[in-house]
Amino acid sequence: MTSLLPFRWHIADVLLIVAVGVGHHIVVTSKRERRLAAGALFALLVVTVWPMGDLASSVSLTAATVQRLVIMVLVAPLLLMATPTTVLARLTRPRPIDWVTRVLAHPGVAMFVVTVVGTLTLSTPVVDWGARSTIARGVVLVVVMFVGLVLWIPALGVLPGVKRLSPVARAGYVFASSLVVTSLSFVWIFSRHSLYPALHHQHALLHMTPLFDQQLAGFVAKFCCYAPMWAVAFTIFSRAEEQGASTEETPLHWADVERQLLRVDRQRERALRRHQSQ
Repeated sequence: MTSLLPFRWHIADVLLIVAVGVGHHIVVTSKRERRLAAGALFALLVVTVWPMGDLASSVSLTAATVQRLVIMVLVAPLLLMATPTTVLARLTRPRPIDWVTRVLAHPGVAMFVVTVVGTLTLSTPVVDWGARSTIARGVVLVVVMFVGLVLWIPALGVLPGVKRLSPVARAGYVFASSLVVTSLSFVWIFSRHSLYPALHHQHALLHMTPLFDQQLAGFVAKFCCYAPMWAVAFTIFSRAEEQGASTEETPLHWADVERQLLRVDRQRERALRRHQSQ
């Protein structure tokens, strides 16, 4: 195996993940949030370094699918939940970022971005590009992480000042999102030839043909997406009922009020400048 898939340290990836973990540990004092971050970063480390990261980048579409699903379905939501509201409020306070998060928090916009961008990360040109270039591989992984964060922003409702969905709406959104995340799986399953020429050595390393690897990736995408996301949708709805909260009402938090007041102040400043310029 090591002759066809030589060991690589992936120093840049390891240093970046460790730096994020250390920074989070310094900023965050909650033990629960620290555990969530540690779990997310460990999972990210496993799927980005040797051997999983190398298999995903240049050998197996199944490995690439697992890598992307781990980042989108596990790492991204854990990192969002591991970040305190005060930190999220500071990060999203600048006006351009505040506007972008408000737009992406809309379920329809989020699903559109996840479907289009997520599909592109597993398209033939992008997978081939990532297989030939280390920089391209890093860019693709960053984009996958972005797609994962966008996927979970409406479902978790942790960003201040964005529209928070009711439990019913959140559960429905998660269920619907699980269907669009795996949009390419049917193409992989029913295709009669391999669509990814840059992926190679599947037979020598994994004892499967490129076509079987591609078809297996389609089934893995379905199962590894449906199972966790449907479980999350069921959990969101059942917890709301157990806690006696209304499943139809949208909750409101003080961070949302503060952000709305900030937006009102900005609108007043903009109106005042417009009036003075006339």
